[in-house]
Amino acid sequence: MIASASKIAVGLIALAGLVEAQSVPRFVYGTPNPNAPGVKSRNKNGATNPKSAQLNTPINQTSVSRLASINSIDDWCTFGPEPVPNTQQMGDIEQTTVAYCTKARNNARVIPDGTLTAVHFVKTPLYVQVMALGDFTKINMAPGDLGGELDPHGATNMGNPVGGNVTSNVADGKTDVFYQEWMNYISSSQVCFRVCIAGTDIAPTPLECQHQLDTMGCNWVMPGNYADNSFDTCDGDAAYPPGLYPQPDGSTSTFQQFFTGTYVGAGGSVISYTNGSPTQTTPQSAYSLPSTSNCVTTSSISNGIKAIMPTTTMSTAVSSSTSSSSGSSNNNSSGGSSSSSSFNSGASRATVAASFVAAIGLFSAALMF
Repeated sequence: MIASASKIAVGLIALAGLVEAQSVPRFVYGTPNPNAPGVKSRNKNGATNPKSAQLNTPINQTSVSRLASINSIDDWCTFGPEPVPNTQQMGDIEQTTVAYCTKARNNARVIPDGTLTAVHFVKTPLYVQVMALGDFTKINMAPGDLGGELDPHGATNMGNPVGGNVTSNVADGKTDVFYQEWMNYISSSQVCFRVCIAGTDIAPTPLECQHQLDTMGCNWVMPGNYADNSFDTCDGDAAYPPGLYPQPDGSTSTFQQFFTGTYVGAGGSVISYTNGSPTQTTPQSAYSLPSTSNCVTTSSISNGIKAIMPTTTMSTAVSSSTSSSSGSSNNNSSGGSSSSSSFNSGASRATVAASFVAAIGLFSAALMF
């Protein structure tokens, strides 16, 4: 999640039993409010970004734009490595990542055809989420990279990447809104991206778009359909916030990823910190797998760009082509899953760790497994 001078490997403890999706009730979170505190962004737009989300911008595969948009199955972005070619692991370069998009937009780089083998797009009352599989070495991920996590915070609270911003037009299909809380995981074979578009007292955006679980991977933090060789768009129930596990007695147990590190404080002093406990047990899965409905399948998505051309800038005469047919509805299990990679990340989380742990305590009884 956050890159810094100090990096400590995270050891995951013994795995707990799998929680079956069908065994728990759906998440009851109250009435979603798109104008709740923490929904719309107050972050300064990055210096390398356009002032607003824009379609049909010039294709520039050396762009340093850090404005991502998450709009639909064929109109979304992910953050990825800046250097071409890249040999570094994502956990070491999160602060300098740039936007790659399925369409020519936001002055960003374009994800070339042949990258994606599956995309699943879900809109829920609290968030919109993309889950994608493919060969992300085509957008400069190092082969075999287990990945990292991007979010709007970072060690300096300037974001990972620094100056990174995210928009979505899913509220009405046309108005691009800058959102405050989001999380993006990327490895060499998997991408997931969640943008929190509404909040409630029970599920405020910092809780539903939790950013302190960066080694856990897409399937654990953003449960959903990770089946390969398929493309679909669905409505969905909102998932329980990542790391929260309601107990039979009505309490809530909160998993906190264990990590330690140091950071340089005021006056140059080195401060150590610890998050979580080395003796805790790591749950094997998310608390539940939210149901989906009204699914529409798509044969594939395409933009006509076959490969990254790092020294070429060209005007956009590219259109995205999709072929859709009605899919199933009321899909309570959201299909299969891919392998859940453990995501690596840069280490010092100190600037935000203490404040987030304190904040999460407002919403659950922070009991350790």
